[in-house]
Amino acid sequence: MPIRIPENLPAFETLEKENIFVMPKFRAEHQDIRPLRVLILNLMPKKIETETQLMRLLSNTPLQVDVELLQVEHISKNTSLSHLEMFYKTFDEVKNGFYDGMILTGAPVEQLAFHDVDYWDELCEIMTWTRTHVYSTMYICWAALAGLYFHYGIEKHPLEKKLFGVFPHKAESNNPILRGFDDIFPVPHSRHSEVHREDIEKCSELEILSYSPLAGVYMVASRNGREFYVTGHSEYERDTLKQEYERDLAKGLPIDVPWGYFPGDNPNCEPIFSWRCHANLMYSNWLNYCVYQKTPFEITELANMEGKA
Repeated sequence: MPIRIPENLPAFETLEKENIFVMPKFRAEHQDIRPLRVLILNLMPKKIETETQLMRLLSNTPLQVDVELLQVEHISKNTSLSHLEMFYKTFDEVKNGFYDGMILTGAPVEQLAFHDVDYWDELCEIMTWTRTHVYSTMYICWAALAGLYFHYGIEKHPLEKKLFGVFPHKAESNNPILRGFDDIFPVPHSRHSEVHREDIEKCSELEILSYSPLAGVYMVASRNGREFYVTGHSEYERDTLKQEYERDLAKGLPIDVPWGYFPGDNPNCEPIFSWRCHANLMYSNWLNYCVYQKTPFEITELANMEGKA
């Protein structure tokens, strides 16, 4: 089944060429079914690239998903104003609505203190709002660090150097979001900060779902099953880490060859796309088992469900 997105969104043509089932608004509205409403707060600078990555993964499910895009009040230097005005909503435009699921992306601000991020206050308002207006929320990379800090007081810690590459992980839970995962599975990471396992284990409201001896804590869930904190980038495409590596080299930044990414660690070789299956499985599991199976049909009931599974 399809995701429902505007027909003139750049991702529509890209996904359609890949034989991914996307559906224009008119056709979707004439089906007798309630689609899942999923809101994406896109904090990444290359917004069109991130939209396409996430929508590709959200489409891999038998459910119809109605995707909306949200922005914060922050000047984007990498995405045209016309694109933002056409496809993105502000928080004031969505705050009275209710959503089955929400994704908050990473952002290139993790070397700043949270309170120094220029949209931190607005983000805090949005994160508070999710608990009464969204059934299940997924926080990715920097957003995962921000969410763990805001909701549970878990501090982030700077790394000596950028964690960069594709690392093996182990599932440590039978949470349905991990259903069907291999014992060891690869995930891309690209970040300068981490959360410590011992800090999370001290919090009775949280459960570690996946951990890597090399990359640290990867996935954390709230005990009520309605929040997921994902420190990696399973949504990345084959060349995303390569582009980041070449960008950092061009800027003269200290950067290692991405770990476990190029064959023989040779940047002249085509990267190995080793995480695609697990990325698709994680998002389809999230939509099916953590959202669709549990979200109320009358979505406005979310207002009375804070803290409940």
